[in-house]
Amino acid sequence: MADKVTVSISTDPAFLQELSEYLEVLSNPIRLKILKVIEKEPKEITEISSRIDTSYANTKKHIDQLVHIGLVKKEAGFGRETVKGIHPVWKFSVAEGGLEMLIKNLGVFSRINIPIGYGEIQGTLETVRMAVLKETGTSSPALHMLDGRGPGHTYLLKKDRILLGRIDPDSPSKISENDIVLPAEYIAVTRITKPHAIIARTEQGWQIEDRGSSGGTYVNSELIAPMHKTVLKNGDVIDLAMGEDAARFLFITNE
Repeated sequence: MADKVTVSISTDPAFLQELSEYLEVLSNPIRLKILKVIEKEPKEITEISSRIDTSYANTKKHIDQLVHIGLVKKEAGFGRETVKGIHPVWKFSVAEGGLEMLIKNLGVFSRINIPIGYGEIQGTLETVRMAVLKETGTSSPALHMLDGRGPGHTYLLKKDRILLGRIDPDSPSKISENDIVLPAEYIAVTRITKPHAIIARTEQGWQIEDRGSSGGTYVNSELIAPMHKTVLKNGDVIDLAMGEDAARFLFITNE
């Protein structure tokens, strides 16, 4: 049996300082409230400051920090119509995939080994993680693609049963929008309509089951038996098949 993959952290002071600054931005409850306010649609600073009951100047400072770490995007828009006409304004919204990226980052950082002398980072990380879950409601576990033809993509597990597999152009209507459908180039992965594997929430926690795929499903490099449910833990690495045309994911859960 292969050992569970362990993530270590660099002792490079520059990296640790950057991580500390990232967590510091997220540790402020006002910034998390801002993310919630602009989650559904772009808003200008005056709208945001009114919703969170904070001054324009203070709101702008918080917004600038969120833009700096890539969670919020800034783009031109139009303000409300006044007697003087409609004026252009800056509007702010959560960056595409921003909340997924946040969940992924917190999940990855929660698995690192913090060097001696930097213990405050671990405490800040846990504080931020709990605050993010409370303010944004994004408690869904996720699969983060580690390599292959779609590296960097994070899929939130938004329902209790998710199919995993390669796109099947012959039966596109049979797929739920919450299922994880990979591009056709992943030829070692069984088509989604079969499917390759299923991830499901059970009384024992989240589990994965290989559905008799030709390439097999692996958890932490160990081949799991077909039609057999295997419990997943935070940080487990899942491979749908092996080799160049396979798909590899990191399972992240904040539950």
